[in-house]
Amino acid sequence: MKRIAIIGSGGAGKSTMARKLGQALNRDVSHLDALFWKPNWVGVPRQEQIIVQNELVKREEWIIDGNYGGTLDIRLNAADTIIYLDYPRLLCMYRALKRSIQYRNKTRPDMGPGCKEKIDLPFLKWIWEYPKTRRPEIINKLQQLSGEKQVVILKSPGEAKRFLKSVVKARG
Repeated sequence: MKRIAIIGSGGAGKSTMARKLGQALNRDVSHLDALFWKPNWVGVPRQEQIIVQNELVKREEWIIDGNYGGTLDIRLNAADTIIYLDYPRLLCMYRALKRSIQYRNKTRPDMGPGCKEKIDLPFLKWIWEYPKTRRPEIINKLQQLSGEKQVVILKSPGEAKRFLKSVVKARG
């Protein structure tokens, strides 16, 4: 586990998993949300996202969390380990709503500067539709990659905790 991509629905806990895994492995973490949102929620153009990610994955060791479907293959192809947080949509919706309250009028640690926490209908709709619109394609990609990469699919926060404990234990 030297090059780790963490993916999943909004609200699944990708950034939290990345942070905890980074602590367990003593590795730098790159949160794509922090890199690809400029102040006041101005998105970085796709071409710039591609350039940034191509640079990130050149490093010998990394943990990158985020979806960004248009550039997902860059991370998946470069990773040796892919962690997919495949959580139920209601849990993801709850977590996104909880996060919006927790960080209301603040920028959360894994977000770009000047992007105060917000929640809107398109984001909630994206989370709700994720199991039907995004998940099948991701599962297909992961099945294709499972022969050459370590693919870890976690279905619940409990599984995620056990996975993190096993990583800590393996590091001794």
